[in-house]
Amino acid sequence: MSKVNLYGIPNCDTVKKARSWLDARGIAHDFHDYKKVGVDPAKLTDWVSAKGVDIVLNRRGTTFRKLDDADKANIDAAKAVRLMEASPSMIKRPVMEYAGGLLVGFNPDEWAAVFG
Repeated sequence: MSKVNLYGIPNCDTVKKARSWLDARGIAHDFHDYKKVGVDPAKLTDWVSAKGVDIVLNRRGTTFRKLDDADKANIDAAKAVRLMEASPSMIKRPVMEYAGGLLVGFNPDEWAAVFG
């Protein structure tokens, strides 16, 4: 399989587990720290189009929970992209792009089904 792109925040426990999982299987990956360098809104739009707002937007995290009620209400794809661009902590972690697909969140069974 060709190299994969992994997006996340390096100190996130779930991202650490995902990176260890990839390393243990010898799966080469480029890591994109979206806390440091942000995320292209076009990429966010692609992710939301592919997986949906409810999968990509992390509503469980502190950053989302601290939003005022107006920001939490009526979230469509465009609003979700704006929120995630402004606060990358609201992107569910990790996001992995690989040849032919996209995985959001770390689920070892789902990842094993993709990578064998």
